[in-house]
Amino acid sequence: MENDIETLATALYVKIDDMLADWPELAQARPAASTPLTLSDAELLAMAVMSALLGFTSERRWLRYVSKNLAGMFPRRIGQSGYNKRMRKAFFLFIRVIRMLAMDTSLWSDDVWVVDSTPVECGRSRETVTRSDAAGWAEYGYCASHSRYFWGLRLHLVCTLSGLPVLFALAGAKADERETLLGMLEAGRDVADAHPGQTLIGDKNYFGRNFEAELTERELTLLRPARKGEASRAGQELFKPLRQVIESVNWTFKGQLDLERHGGKTPGGIIARVLARILALTAAIWHNDKTGQPVMRSLTDYDH
Repeated sequence: MENDIETLATALYVKIDDMLADWPELAQARPAASTPLTLSDAELLAMAVMSALLGFTSERRWLRYVSKNLAGMFPRRIGQSGYNKRMRKAFFLFIRVIRMLAMDTSLWSDDVWVVDSTPVECGRSRETVTRSDAAGWAEYGYCASHSRYFWGLRLHLVCTLSGLPVLFALAGAKADERETLLGMLEAGRDVADAHPGQTLIGDKNYFGRNFEAELTERELTLLRPARKGEASRAGQELFKPLRQVIESVNWTFKGQLDLERHGGKTPGGIIARVLARILALTAAIWHNDKTGQPVMRSLTDYDH
């Protein structure tokens, strides 16, 4: 099988279409008297993935590109306003498809997870900060990795060592990483319950006796570097190379999928654009796994 973006989009479309045929209740609800959709849910998500992989940060530019270059794949047209509304309403469908694809890979059974968070900047000017619809959710925070302050959110991610997203959440820039992780594990309890004895690798921010006790109750073993004044912890020599995994995954989101150039102005728009990028990475890993590629997280075949 060829490894290119059109092949990926076609395979993804068929996978989602088959899923919606089996579980029609997952399709976006519509009034009984509404006009028929010009674009199916499967086409919508396939377009969202292609847009993220090809580096489009403007919906208008993306839809013009589709009309001119991808008319054979997407013969039915949709306007920017309709596309935007459909994307924002597809929240639960995004979540379900991401999980479905992840579970359909050989990586889902990996017994080691890595956890971290990365900034999702939402504005820079003072006017944006005061007038943005995301104000109150987005807030000022500090990114130690790049020694900079930013205004926005953080994407919290639990992934396998191959970069496959397992659990994720968007939270304010100052949200406690430990509380967010526990919330993710509670919301995805079925995932944690299906992986008893899992090893979870985090940085020094994931500390605390009560926090680690809660992870132990969930049958998760936490590995992290020792904090200043602490005795050496098990697996200390493994942290540096394994920590590079999550940094590399974060770079994939930022450098290749333009996470911080998402273009969202409202909470719903930001969520939709971030979910599109998580789905794009998951879909690429899924397709690479199915086609036997040596590097699961490689997006090179899909970015042109």
